[in-house]
Amino acid sequence: MRRRFPILRALAAQIAAAALLLLVFRLGAAWFSFQPPLVAAAVAQGLLAAAFGHLFGLSRWWLLINFAFVPALLALSACQIPQWGYLVGFLLLLLLNWNTFAGGVPLYLTGEGTRKKLEEILNSRSPAFRFIDLGSGLAGTLCQLSRRYPQAHFEGVETAPLVFLASWFRCLFRKNCRVRYRSLWKVDLSRYDVVYCFLSPVPMPDLWKKARAEMRSKSVLVSNTFEIPGIAPKQVIEMKDWRDSKIFVWEL
Repeated sequence: MRRRFPILRALAAQIAAAALLLLVFRLGAAWFSFQPPLVAAAVAQGLLAAAFGHLFGLSRWWLLINFAFVPALLALSACQIPQWGYLVGFLLLLLLNWNTFAGGVPLYLTGEGTRKKLEEILNSRSPAFRFIDLGSGLAGTLCQLSRRYPQAHFEGVETAPLVFLASWFRCLFRKNCRVRYRSLWKVDLSRYDVVYCFLSPVPMPDLWKKARAEMRSKSVLVSNTFEIPGIAPKQVIEMKDWRDSKIFVWEL
């Protein structure tokens, strides 16, 4: 639960930062008649929230969210946005980034260079291989690969509602490609020759346990960027892109 719901730790970090900041400002007002500017208070809240987030074990991108949250709210409050606009914006963000809040997996999109490397990996498979993308996002990878390998079968699973709808529609008229609204933890991996993911460090240990329990012999697990702690991959492909990312390949 602790790893699957980082939003709870982020919320705890914001509350802890607000409580500490309120105490400090009240003591400052009582002893020194000091009232900080609102912008300075927002920045201080962000710094403290990021610090508490680090103590609570949040990953780096969550620390950035913790830091920017209150300053962003302050900046938005200066704009003449109707009250319902905040609700609509929140709902859109929630529907687009549901996996970020629920499972610690943000919306990452596989780049063109990585897709080319995936093609090199798939070239060694039989023409009718089965491929699944765990967290298929906007289905760009599935669409490109399904065109490249018309005899193969491609599937994706996605649980962020708006992202799923967009990807489902993109694959709707492709005979060898489909996207399902399903958690990756409910997928039977024994049906696939190649399992691809671009997730986050959070689910990787559990994903390895699932792969070991379900995947067939000689099938491969491919991860974009994120390693499985303590498990040496069969192959590491250096991407040499702006993120200095890597592709990790494990053979079961």
